Amino acid sequence: VQVVESGGGLVQAGGTLNLSCTISGLNFRDYSVGWFRQTPGKERKGILCINSYSSRIERVPFTISRDNARNTLYLQIRDLVSADTAMYYCAADRSLRCTWGSSINLEDVSYWGQGIQVTVSS
Repeated sequence: VQVVESGGGLVQAGGTLNLSCTISGLNFRDYSVGWFRQTPGKERKGILCINSYSSRIERVPFTISRDNARNTLYLQIRDLVSADTAMYYCAADRSLRCTWGSSINLEDVSYWGQGIQVTVSS
């Protein structure tokens, strides 16, 4: 299984960022997927997770969506602030659940991406 995030980098505060995560080697439709983020010295926290029955969830300023035909998960972050600077991780598990700010036991998740850095400049 490969989990590959893309779309990160240096972005301006106030702007919009779009992250993608393509997962191969599993039946994407059978898995719940989600986004997490982590800053140095702190634990990884949930942003949004989405099950196989949903296509889009919004929790302003975050929107998570999935395209089962493309085996791809997306995260949009609007109105970026410096506090959004973090390493962003994509995850997949048959029973993955998360809410904004929720803690996660890394070992409870079947698949993680390597993470992608997002840095917001003011």
